[in-house]
Amino acid sequence: MTAAHPLVARARRLADDLLAPQAEQVDQGEVPVGHLTEIRRSGLLGLNAPKEYGGAAASGAVVRETAEILAGACCSTWFVQTQHHTPVLTLAGSEAPVRERLLGRLATGELLSGVAYAHLRAYPRRPVRAARERGGWRFDGTVPWYTGWGLNDVMLLAGVTDADEALFAFAEAGPQPGLRPSAPMRLAALTAARTVSLELDGLWLPEEAVAVRTPYEQWAATDRARAANVGPAVFGVTGAALALLDEDTAAPFQARLTALRGEAYALADHPAPHEHPARRLALRARAFELMRAATTAAVVAGGGRSMLLTNRAQRLAREALFLMVQGQTPASRAAHLTALAG
Repeated sequence: MTAAHPLVARARRLADDLLAPQAEQVDQGEVPVGHLTEIRRSGLLGLNAPKEYGGAAASGAVVRETAEILAGACCSTWFVQTQHHTPVLTLAGSEAPVRERLLGRLATGELLSGVAYAHLRAYPRRPVRAARERGGWRFDGTVPWYTGWGLNDVMLLAGVTDADEALFAFAEAGPQPGLRPSAPMRLAALTAARTVSLELDGLWLPEEAVAVRTPYEQWAATDRARAANVGPAVFGVTGAALALLDEDTAAPFQARLTALRGEAYALADHPAPHEHPARRLALRARAFELMRAATTAAVVAGGGRSMLLTNRAQRLAREALFLMVQGQTPASRAAHLTALAG
């Protein structure tokens, strides 16, 4: 662990003093603007950003540990803010003019960004199409999932072009001509994160809003490699569930968690991210199984009280279900189903 890093310490203070004490209340409502204000002030939104733009350029270990802490404290708040890091990383690797316009403001938390790109994984279907129009790009289709509506300032929107390119561009995260949101969805978990669908009917964005335009298969290969790893939120929720058990009951779970985390993070730090895909997916499935067992144990230990919607163990069990399908790809789904079938 990297507890000495100041951003880890700030994440821990936020978790202990603000997020965890209010997590059950947030779960039954929505992520408060005040939670996000404190995260903006903390510097955590600049974790991945270059230092010259006001970010921390933190190591992978620091990024993962802060994610574990936030997700274990309040998964809904974690999920809203975690969307922000993809736009930051996208701009950090871009040479487009929009980098200079937005990266510093995102790195310092002046702006909070969401993402609208998971639909790219449906290819060769094209839920969102991007086409040249009037010196810019026209977007048409449906974004099935967009998290943080009403909380984010901007969004990173993706579509597929007629040339089979993945195109990512920034837009304001609000109603505008060509963009219509649904009502916030009622979900089994993380309803508080304000997830909507977006209907796009001729949303026009200028060329200078474009951050990345790349062959679809090149983007997909990177996405598949990233999705094969265990997300740190899985370990965060698992650890939060174990904290609800007595020491003797938690000990064997904790030993498995420590071993799994070490193995998964060693692979995440491997210099060749496309290597060992089967091993990565197998570890991911094992981490899901440990999370399921730990959250179930917390529910069992809590007895009948665990059925109250205001109960922490029950909330964590629902969040575990959510994490099992969040960021899912066909390969990760198949590996998980194979593991479940024994």
